[in-house]
Amino acid sequence: MTRRDPLQTLLACLRLETLDADLYLGDPGPGDGRLFGGMVAAQSAIAVGMTVEKERMLHSLHAYFLRPGRHDAPIRFVVHRIRDGRSFTTRRVVAHQAGEAIFNLAASFALPEPGIEHQDPAPQAPPPEQCEDWEVARSRVLGLGHAWRESAAEVRIAEVHHPEKPGPARQTIWVRLRGTPPDDPLLQTALLVYMSDRTLASTAARPHGLPWGMRMTASLDHAVWIHRPFRLDDRWLLYASESPAAFAARGIIFGGMFLDGVRVASVAQEALIRVKKD
Repeated sequence: MTRRDPLQTLLACLRLETLDADLYLGDPGPGDGRLFGGMVAAQSAIAVGMTVEKERMLHSLHAYFLRPGRHDAPIRFVVHRIRDGRSFTTRRVVAHQAGEAIFNLAASFALPEPGIEHQDPAPQAPPPEQCEDWEVARSRVLGLGHAWRESAAEVRIAEVHHPEKPGPARQTIWVRLRGTPPDDPLLQTALLVYMSDRTLASTAARPHGLPWGMRMTASLDHAVWIHRPFRLDDRWLLYASESPAAFAARGIIFGGMFLDGVRVASVAQEALIRVKKD
């Protein structure tokens, strides 16, 4: 059996089929269990972007995960053209699967223009070559041996990691694609959105000593702001996140994504985190 290339599988899922005006169909891709939220978010970013002039760049999106997605049915994306202004364009998309809405996203596009510019310094972190692979750590904690999941994005843990011990609600990881994608700005942005949904719930679980296998998590909503143009190739993104508050099984997480020390995106998410019952 031919081994799938994870990045090529992801890129194939991001090639949506046009069914009608502002109506698109996407393949959720192979897999078991619940569909990764970053996948439907990335596909939704592609769907809205296909209705906007290429000169306008996606600079923010706000989304809600309504129902768990599945791998056994295609996803239909219905785009609504909310506004086309001189500088900004607004779109909304609802993703449907098996007759039910599973995801809702609002997005804003803007024409590039000169203006103010500043950023806080990127956090310090050891180089990714010295950091443990996320999937290796997960498999060790769960006692899975070498049963590692294959993903289009490689993740490395950028600090000493004891998920079973309570610690500060902060986390820093390195993340990069397993290959070089085409140099298309909308596709590159969708891939960044895909990676932005990684590891955030675990940040909110840290103060409670809830490692893999002891928690049940789900993304409730997700927001991404793109600050500046970027290009994803074989370089590592530094992804720093923190969770300042949690209550009623819901934790809020804020993150920043840095490429070569430059902050290219900011992220916010509320995640549902429940203690797994025996």
